[in-house]
Amino acid sequence: MTELLTHTTRPAAPPVAPPVKAAAPAPVRKTRRRLGPGRAVPFGRLIGPVLVIALWWAASATGYLDPRILSGPGTVLSTASDLVAGGRLQDNVLISLQRAGLGLFFGVSAGVLLAVAAGLSRTGEYLLDGPLQIKRAIPSLAMLPLLILWLGIGEQMKVTVIALGVAVNMYINTYASLTGIDSRYVELAEGLDLSRAQFIRKVVVPGSLPGFFVGLRLGVTASWLGLIVVEQINATSGIGYMMFQAQQYAQSDVIIVGLAAYGIFGFASDAAVRAVERKVLSWRRTLAG
Repeated sequence: MTELLTHTTRPAAPPVAPPVKAAAPAPVRKTRRRLGPGRAVPFGRLIGPVLVIALWWAASATGYLDPRILSGPGTVLSTASDLVAGGRLQDNVLISLQRAGLGLFFGVSAGVLLAVAAGLSRTGEYLLDGPLQIKRAIPSLAMLPLLILWLGIGEQMKVTVIALGVAVNMYINTYASLTGIDSRYVELAEGLDLSRAQFIRKVVVPGSLPGFFVGLRLGVTASWLGLIVVEQINATSGIGYMMFQAQQYAQSDVIIVGLAAYGIFGFASDAAVRAVERKVLSWRRTLAG
């Protein structure tokens, strides 16, 4: 028997569509971390002093502060008003400002001249830097006995003490800024055949200004620190004299008025130097803003 082989034709399988790839997730954009101090707030530096005054006022109002040890803000304001009405505060403030201003002027002038002489000349550096570094280690107030012996106890001694403290700060910072100028700028100036005056105007002055302003800020502070001391040495006028007299009669409110005057003038003078610095060095981009 002949076997009949029957071939059955299978239907063609339907075409299989290629697998659809899932869309790649959009890359997550990382938020850039801020490393700087943030945006400056106008008059933000007043927040700290205002907070201190608020705490002082609260401690006084709640009785935590003994008025015999530290008078409250209300008492101090009343005392300041009485001193202004009697003309006593204004007269002493004017004398103190005159002493601090003269000491600051002579100190800044001397410090900058010495820094330029030592920073731009090897001979000046060898002759000046050593003695001034030694003077840096000797506080100006430690020289009071010698200055009194030389100059007496008058205004000349007081202004000299202030000027010495200012001059050292000005010299150290301006000299460091001068010697820190990149030598490539000096080589470029030599390659351009600049004169000495052009070199100072275009290279030395811009390069030394940041250090100059740092020294000026420290010098302003040094002028007030020196003033506080010299006005309590046989003085007959000034804020320090007013405070010394108040100490004899245990008038803590008058002492605080004097301290507040020193603080206000110190804060205001530092703010003024900062404002000038931002204006002059507006080409710099720093964290200070």
